[in-house]
Amino acid sequence: MSSYQPWCHGTITRSKAEDLLSKAARDGSFLIRASESIQRAYALCVLYQNCVYTYRILPNEDKKLSVQASEGVPIRFFSMLPELVEAYYSPNMGLITHLQYPVQREEEVDEEPESNNLPPQLPPRNFFTNDVKDSDPKSSEQACKSLSDTYLMRLQHMDLSIIPEEHHMAIQEYFRNSICLDAEQVQYGYPNLPGLKKLTMTICKNLNSEISRILPILEVFHRALDQQLSPGIGQSPKQVGGQSVSFRLEQLTQLLYSIEDKVRWLILLSDNIGHRKSLIPLVTFEVKQESLAIPTKMFLKVDVESGKLFLKKSKDGPEDKFFVHNKILQLVKSQRMHAKLVIVAETEKEKVLRKEFTFEDAKKREGFCQLLQQMKNKHSEKPEPDMITVFVGTWNMGNASPPHSTDSWFQCKGQGKTRDDTADQIPHDFYVIGTQEDPLGEREWADTVKGVLRKITNISFKQVAIHTLWNIRIVVLAKPQHENRISHVFSDSVKTGIANTLGNKGAVGVSFMFNGTSFGFVNSHLTSGSEKKLRRNQNYTNILRFLNLGDKKLNPFDITHRFTHLFWLGDLNYRVEFPSTEAEYIVTKIKQQQYQELLSKDQLNMERNDGKVFLHFDEEEITFAPTYRFERDTRDKYAYTKAKATGTKYNLPSWCDRVLWKSYPLIHVVCQAYGCTNDIMTSDHSPLFASFEVGVASQFVSKQGGIQIMNCVATLLTKSKTKFFIEYHSSCLESMFLKTLDGENMEHLDGSIKVWFGNQLTPIISDPEYLLDQHILICVKSTDCDESYGESCVALRAAQFNYTEFQITLTHHGEKTGTLTGGIQLRTSEGTPTEKLYGFSPRGGYLSKYLKHDIRGELFFCLLVDRFSVTQTHDISNPSYMGMSYKGGKVVDKGWSYSMPPKHLPIAGEGSKDAKKGGYDVGCARSSNGKPIYFCPRGEDEKVSEMFDNPLYGAMGKSRGKDQDHQQKDLLAPPDPNISTSRPADGDPDRPPLPTPRNRSFTCSETKPQPPTSIPSRASAHKKPVVPTRSEGGMAPNRPPLPSKSRLGMSEPQKPRDYRESSELPSKHRPPARPGQPQPQRQ
Repeated sequence: MSSYQPWCHGTITRSKAEDLLSKAARDGSFLIRASESIQRAYALCVLYQNCVYTYRILPNEDKKLSVQASEGVPIRFFSMLPELVEAYYSPNMGLITHLQYPVQREEEVDEEPESNNLPPQLPPRNFFTNDVKDSDPKSSEQACKSLSDTYLMRLQHMDLSIIPEEHHMAIQEYFRNSICLDAEQVQYGYPNLPGLKKLTMTICKNLNSEISRILPILEVFHRALDQQLSPGIGQSPKQVGGQSVSFRLEQLTQLLYSIEDKVRWLILLSDNIGHRKSLIPLVTFEVKQESLAIPTKMFLKVDVESGKLFLKKSKDGPEDKFFVHNKILQLVKSQRMHAKLVIVAETEKEKVLRKEFTFEDAKKREGFCQLLQQMKNKHSEKPEPDMITVFVGTWNMGNASPPHSTDSWFQCKGQGKTRDDTADQIPHDFYVIGTQEDPLGEREWADTVKGVLRKITNISFKQVAIHTLWNIRIVVLAKPQHENRISHVFSDSVKTGIANTLGNKGAVGVSFMFNGTSFGFVNSHLTSGSEKKLRRNQNYTNILRFLNLGDKKLNPFDITHRFTHLFWLGDLNYRVEFPSTEAEYIVTKIKQQQYQELLSKDQLNMERNDGKVFLHFDEEEITFAPTYRFERDTRDKYAYTKAKATGTKYNLPSWCDRVLWKSYPLIHVVCQAYGCTNDIMTSDHSPLFASFEVGVASQFVSKQGGIQIMNCVATLLTKSKTKFFIEYHSSCLESMFLKTLDGENMEHLDGSIKVWFGNQLTPIISDPEYLLDQHILICVKSTDCDESYGESCVALRAAQFNYTEFQITLTHHGEKTGTLTGGIQLRTSEGTPTEKLYGFSPRGGYLSKYLKHDIRGELFFCLLVDRFSVTQTHDISNPSYMGMSYKGGKVVDKGWSYSMPPKHLPIAGEGSKDAKKGGYDVGCARSSNGKPIYFCPRGEDEKVSEMFDNPLYGAMGKSRGKDQDHQQKDLLAPPDPNISTSRPADGDPDRPPLPTPRNRSFTCSETKPQPPTSIPSRASAHKKPVVPTRSEGGMAPNRPPLPSKSRLGMSEPQKPRDYRESSELPSKHRPPARPGQPQPQRQ
């Protein structure tokens, strides 16, 4: 529209429109906003009797506008919105009431342009250092000679009569000598090719002089054309001789680029030079092993390439004693002693051997575990991976060129949770690098990053995508072997600068499919300034709404729901909210490494806790100093004052640079590193790194199965007067998405609406392996304008065994909009899922390679057990996904997918009087004769402490056995699908607890040692560990219950937390009912 209209609110959200109308509180109040479901359409929102009615305003083919009002009212068309509004001020136009009071727009304060005292610097084109690693001179000379001879021979078989003798000699000289120098540069990570550049300068010498002569003439001519001509005077230039000069120059430019690329890749793919075989070197760890209470020095040598772990008594001793990769069953980490590790392996006679070692520190132990995991992955016989690693890095470069070396960034070296030196040679599968205020060109920055990674890993990474918005850039690189597994690559950007039209602030994003798993990455640079927190929140909302990534069929969902794994990185610019007078106090706290008080005032943490931004995202614990604002060329001093024309501006030290993630429920994701570098000092920001281990899903396999979602009740925080229906979206559905019939509404006094939906049977095609990795996206929509009122996600794995109830949070555009409760039942075809490196055994049982506890607080870290089978249980790696509970209400999220466990849950293994009645009785492995097997490391309080050899996730907490009877009573039986379910009563929101969320993580919170409890005597250690079948689980009265964990957020004594062991594990919910147990009936 050409003129300002107070009732036109542009692209505000539906919930914001309802808030504005509620504040107006007068019947007939109205506003018009952009439609969320149809492009170039509008939504007319009218308030009447404290309810909001929404009408769509749709354009026709002639761009005339009309209102979808009541039936029987003649449709009128209008050319402009003001005409339409003026007409509907009259009564009896088909609306609930005629328009009376326009609701004014809220004024937004635009971001002030930043003044940058430092002009952007052009980076050097060539990086040369003298401290490159020396290789074997003899092998290098032989490789150079072989490479040179190959291309000289090719040259001899070509017709060179068409080129001058001078150029012929120059090409020969390049292949004879210079190509070896170029290969050496590329080999050590410097992608520029000085020899090739010298050759092209020689060949194009006359061209350069001709361009130098012609270019000024063309520039004068170009400036003359800058004056605007009258219409009709200008004409299109005609081609001369069939091809224009500009076209020929473009061809020449493309040819030069192509030559440069081919030379670089031929060098890289050469067998003996540029592309050295990626080998992880042998790594030896010095450890201590106790023998008869006397510590003895030992050496563990890890050979990833050959798949062997050597145990030696001296560093140069014989290597006759070793374990092959498939014989290493478990690694058991101690929680109380962070350097202790137990290795459980199988001997040649199929006996289980247990060896306990103490490393130099916890970092060494973690490096050892990562190397063994890499060895397991490398020698896996499966054709497709089920777990990959992702490096995520973000750096505000401050418009300055990067230093000569950025190795520490990509090796996760510096402050915080970092990787051990022994893991330096372990490459990630993906590298995602986000930069802000980046002065380099796309091509140059990509080549620089590839060169650094080639130097570190000896691998030539492939570029998946690169996208730039002004100086905001994201680059995604992948291992070459993953090239054919990547598809559906999309990239996009959103501007959030001044008036949302400038790209100095905003976001760039990339998304793609990796086999059956979707990934999304967003790099954002939000509004700066300590006082502009609300503006940053609005930036985040705008990016959520307008960043167009992922499957376009998932249009009702914002990007937080579209991806299996979504990573959000960048300079988010949230500050520490202290008075400027406290600057020196902040610096003192930083020097003392006392970050907790500062983090409690971190704006991002406070806004996330209030549910205003990054709802249901996770962030690893921050254990590093603020990354902004340093004096350049040093990391010892923060420059927290800045002189401006308006006075002194304070930029208090803050954690502006962050990495957060959000994954679907029941998906494996672990943050292995999170910190910042110490030695990259060209910018006033320090580069931030994060390393993740994530699970990926299998591809589609065709077999018949089914899923039933029933008893769904949505509680929506809205004043809209409309009907609602549910859409189910998933790649495993035959029609991609399915709709329910309209639900039945009931209004509540608190302003919310409760909607009941009928039973739905959704047919799918899959086998168990495929189906259990899938998720159903759920969208609650209105019938009047087809707009979303809330979205969420359900994991099918939770209903693997029987009917399971859920309660999940609905969100829309990053805001909580309500909850959805219901039940889900899964029917799969015959067969069992194949073994996964990160969580399954060959016979379908869960096999964690992560954290376990014994009854006294020992922590298990379990690798793949090739011959283990355990009883399956529901597992979760990201329990905080959709983990928000009602504030001030009686309903608390307790769904298996999304929320923290209730406080009343008992902790098995502590002698609860009702443990047998309600415990999930699969707390130990069992031998072939059915007797339990326990592994027994020596403890501090007793000679032998019994430790469950249980691959299920668990941790210890405080006993609450007295609540177990109540827990058992709440267990519901699966409803008969043939019997229609009546609408539940109002008091029904207090649904029973659901299967337990458990956290797959390398770390967990500290727990106090628990008093030992009486458990059956353990079997001999040589027996092969197996577990009971499903029918046996929970029935044997003498088996010890499974240990559980303390609830997140429970009040415990505050103590400094170790950055290596920072995640906390939620506890277990009650199990499903045992076979044969009477089921309570629903009334």
